[in-house]
Formats: sequence, structure tokens, C-alpha cells
Amino acid sequence: MAKRRIVVFGAGYIGLVTGACLAEVGHHVTVRDINPERVRVLRAGDVPIHEPGLGDMIARNKERLAFTEDLAEAVTGAEIAYVCVDTPPSASGDADLSRVWSVVRSLSDARDLKAVVMKSTVPVGTGARARALLDELGMADVGYVSNPEFTAEGRAIQDFMAPDRIVIGHDNDTAGALVAALHTGITAPVATMDVRSAEMVKLAANALLATKISFANEIATLCENTGANVTDVLGAVGMDHRLGAHFLRPGIGWGGSCFPKDSEALRQMASNTGFHPQLLTAVINVNNIQKRRAIQHLKDELGDLAGKNVALLGMAFKPDTDDMREAPSTVLASRLLAEGAHVRSWDPLARPAADEPWDSVTRSSTPQQALADADAAVIVTEWPELAEVDWTEAHGLMRTPVIFDGRNLLDPTRLREIGFRYTSVGRP
Repeated sequence: MAKRRIVVFGAGYIGLVTGACLAEVGHHVTVRDINPERVRVLRAGDVPIHEPGLGDMIARNKERLAFTEDLAEAVTGAEIAYVCVDTPPSASGDADLSRVWSVVRSLSDARDLKAVVMKSTVPVGTGARARALLDELGMADVGYVSNPEFTAEGRAIQDFMAPDRIVIGHDNDTAGALVAALHTGITAPVATMDVRSAEMVKLAANALLATKISFANEIATLCENTGANVTDVLGAVGMDHRLGAHFLRPGIGWGGSCFPKDSEALRQMASNTGFHPQLLTAVINVNNIQKRRAIQHLKDELGDLAGKNVALLGMAFKPDTDDMREAPSTVLASRLLAEGAHVRSWDPLARPAADEPWDSVTRSSTPQQALADADAAVIVTEWPELAEVDWTEAHGLMRTPVIFDGRNLLDPTRLREIGFRYTSVGRP
């Protein structure tokens, strides 16, 4: 395999994982970010995000992996440019592509460039606009490739190095083959298609995964209303090879950087074409409702929540990450504060923004500290540490032993034997 010189724009989750993994397979990679503090931290050998294995991989490949905020340094000698910048929702609900266009325009002096690779999640049709912009910049000989990412936080390294598939969308066989060759050493089927189809794959895949979660939550509510056990129901449903068990788990709702943004982006994109995606709209609505159902569970047990002490156990949107983007805990904290409750929180990694609701929430250093004198606890994130808590001891710490297990993490029989008033999602 020819070793290529690659520049990655963006040192966030996707950019850092992409850069580190491409260096791991032998390429020379420069990661460029406009945040000087982030570049300083990376150059010092630290990693500004929590992702298992990422720090070790960066350290292992330090001879082939560089970080800079200097554009000229980043593009000098670069043959392939990866775009890994954020595409947040704009005021209209459409994806804000301003960072994408800024990166593409900055490439005009990259004299050795052979291909631009879009890793950021973008609306269908972005590739055509990028192609036109490259042509306008006098870069008609530079190929454009859509190579969407399918990495999940907490296992991003594994997902990149051993993926289910590598999707390559191109309108130029040479550019497509070049990007496919970058993955030599990574064993996975390569799905080659046109650019628009590749752009749609990422949005469709996340929408379908979100659909499975929202479906599981709808069935969980029906189980609560009928006395069925959702664990048994969905466990048996997932045994069907046509359906599969993956993501067929109820809970307190999905969050993070992908599902909420991508689902809304797909719905907005559909609306812009005059099509109302009824199923996708229902999927989003179910998820929004699910986060608030936890509050009703607490009211059923405690009545008025004003003045009550409530512990939120877990803040990050999933375990093994510090990511608070669209985390269900933020909705729960906001609603509890609006009800007049006093809110405490615990999480081993989460780094919430220093604004509402979190500046009104008391952060605890241990689950036990959060539970002391609490009237109720909500398990928001399925951190393994919570399964290891001495719940008999915790029962004695709480003023009122009420638990709502939003992740079905604990054993209902054991918790009730201890003396908890314990409820969960879809389990009688």
C-alpha cells in the first residue's frame, strides 16, 4: 500500500479518530484545528475528549501524526484532505455547512491535492455543491469523495478499524479507488456508489437505529400498561433473524451528537422537498416524550416534586464518553428544576456546559454522595459503576427509597427486596 500524506480538518471526535486510525495503518497525517488551545493540548500528548484507546493510538503513531492550527503547514504536501468539521443545525433546522465551505475554500493552495473526502455528516446534494466550488477554485482535477463515518462514541476506534462496511461515494473512479486504497489493512466490505447515495446512507442508517430505540420505548410503555415484561418481550422479538436484537432496548431516550441531529436533518431535508416523513416524525416525537416520562414516574411515587431532593445518576448521553450533547440528563434536570426539585448529579466523566440547568445542579463526586438524603434517584446513564453500588447501603442513605431505573440496569427483584420503591422502563 502506498503511504499517503493526509490532512484532516477538525480535531473533534471524528477528526481525531480518523486521523489516528489513518496514521495507525501507515499514512502520514496532519490534523488541523482552528482552536489553538485544543492544538496545544494535543501537541502536549493529551487528548481533549474521552474515547477508549484513542490516547494510546495517538501516542503510538506520534511520528506519523501532527497537529497544527497553521493552514499552510497543514496542506503542504497533502494528497488527500478529510473534512471532519461540525455541521450543527441552523436557525431554520437545516445543517449549517459554513465550516464545510470554509474548509473547501481554504484548499485552493493545496498544490499536491488529489481528493477531498467528506467525513462530516451533510445533507444530500452537498457533494454537488462542493464539486462546483472546487471547479470554481480551479481544482477541477481534484476528486471529491463522500466517505461517511459510522463510529459510535465509546467504541470509535473499533468501529473504524473493524467496520461493518466502508461506504465510498464518488463520481470519479480514480478518486474512489484512491480513497478505498487508504483503508488497505482494514478488513471490511466496500460499498461503492454515487455521492448522493453515500450521503443518504449515513442519515438513513442513524434514522433506522433511532427508529428501533423509539419502537422499543413504545412497546415498553404498552408493557407497563398491560403488565407484560419488556425485557422478555423484546428479548424474544430480537431472536428473529429478520429483526435482530441490536438497539432493540428501551430506555430514557437517545441523545448524543448523531441521532438527534441526523434525524432532525433528515426530516428537515424531506420537508424541503415537500415530503412529510410521518414515520421519522413519530420516531422523534416518541424520543422527546420518553425523556419526560421519567418525571411522571417520580410524581407517581412522590406526588408534588417541589422541595424534593432528586439524584440523577449519570449525565453523559451514554457510558464510556464525556459527551453531553443532547443528553437526556439535561432535559431531566431542566424539568426537575422547573418542578421545584433540588437536583444533584453524578457522572465519572461528563463535562456539562457552565449554564442552565447545570449551574443550578449540585455535582456529586460519588453516587453515594448524590444519594444521601435523596427522595428519589433516576438512573440516566448505564455506567457499570452503578451496578456495583452497595444498594443496601444506599437504601439507608436515602430519605425516601425511590428509584426510577431509566436504563433497566438493576435487578427489580433484588431492589424491591432491599426495600426500594423501584420502577423501570416496561418491566412490571
